[in-house]
Amino acid sequence: MLGHLGINVPDLAVAKRYYDALMPLVGFEPFVDTDDEFAYKPVDNKPGTYLFFYPAAEPGTYSARQAGLQHLAFMVRRRSLVHQVHDHVVGVGGNVIHLPQHFPQYPGHYYATFWYDPHGIKLEAVCHHDLD
Repeated sequence: MLGHLGINVPDLAVAKRYYDALMPLVGFEPFVDTDDEFAYKPVDNKPGTYLFFYPAAEPGTYSARQAGLQHLAFMVRRRSLVHQVHDHVVGVGGNVIHLPQHFPQYPGHYYATFWYDPHGIKLEAVCHHDLD
């Protein structure tokens, strides 16, 4: 299991506002909050990967098509939560890549939505169950 992931962003304050609203929807709560980093952990001390954000030390833009991180996928327990995340993203003016839908090219009951965060990082909310 991964212990944590660290992501550099060009504007830490913008990222913090965005992820503070998003992370509770995908099962995370605040963990660290300082002037030069912030982080989230799975709610209720559940096992899982922690997510840290840092200010980028060098200017540049992110692209899912370059070497490095392709995207982050957040697992949710129900398809209705995929829709709830999608509605949130649309409500904050997010750039949706794929509407909530079943992806038959992936194994099992793969139901997901994909979008970009304010810095262009590709994100996904996915449910691996046929539950709602």
